[in-house]
Amino acid sequence: MTHSTKNQYTVIHLGGSIVVPHISDEGGMNIPFLKKFRIFLQKELKRGRRFFIVIGGGKTARAYQKSVSKVVRIKDYDLDWLGIHATRLNAHFLRTIFEKEAYPVVIDHDPEQEEVQMLKDSNEKLFFASGWKPGWSTDYIAVELARKFGAQEVIIAKDTPFVYDKDPGKYSNAKPIEALSWEEYKKLIPKKWSPGLSSPVDPVATRLAMKEKIVAKILRGADLKNFQKAIEGKPFVGTVIS
Repeated sequence: MTHSTKNQYTVIHLGGSIVVPHISDEGGMNIPFLKKFRIFLQKELKRGRRFFIVIGGGKTARAYQKSVSKVVRIKDYDLDWLGIHATRLNAHFLRTIFEKEAYPVVIDHDPEQEEVQMLKDSNEKLFFASGWKPGWSTDYIAVELARKFGAQEVIIAKDTPFVYDKDPGKYSNAKPIEALSWEEYKKLIPKKWSPGLSSPVDPVATRLAMKEKIVAKILRGADLKNFQKAIEGKPFVGTVIS
């Protein structure tokens, strides 16, 4: 699919499952991807692009959420906070990898207008953001940052390459969809957010994107050649929700 843009900012939601695909004694980080992603992003920055990258919690978040639920009954509010802190750890991890290029502070809260203007006026080209507070996933953070910084689209880079007509993890005959409206997409996902919900774009982010007319490009984040096409507004393999 193709959707061109000439925005100053490129807002990316990088799925935590790409950065931390599993949990192990070594932490489960996807080192081969991270090495390639570092080179890839450095090249894009040299071209003058500016990025907001929002990172999800991945397997780190789900491991904590699953484990605590085996010990005690826990409220969704606290499950959300575990997920948020996992995104903060992942965001600091990535910011450390890009220590020379990135703004030195992870955006872990909803920036007020004064801070937004300060960030816009800065010479920084790369910002990392994490979860902010309970009630939604980092999908929402990406859409809200796009709204605040004047980007008309977000790139949702996770481990699934498309939006499907049903859950591909459960149904082998699930069909990929290359383009659909937010209204059509809304019918495919749950109406309410719940901690650990896995969908290309969460329900809260979906409502905001619909309201603000922000386009989402869904793609497999590990395919960096395809990723670059989406950034440049060229035809790419994935789904466009508009």
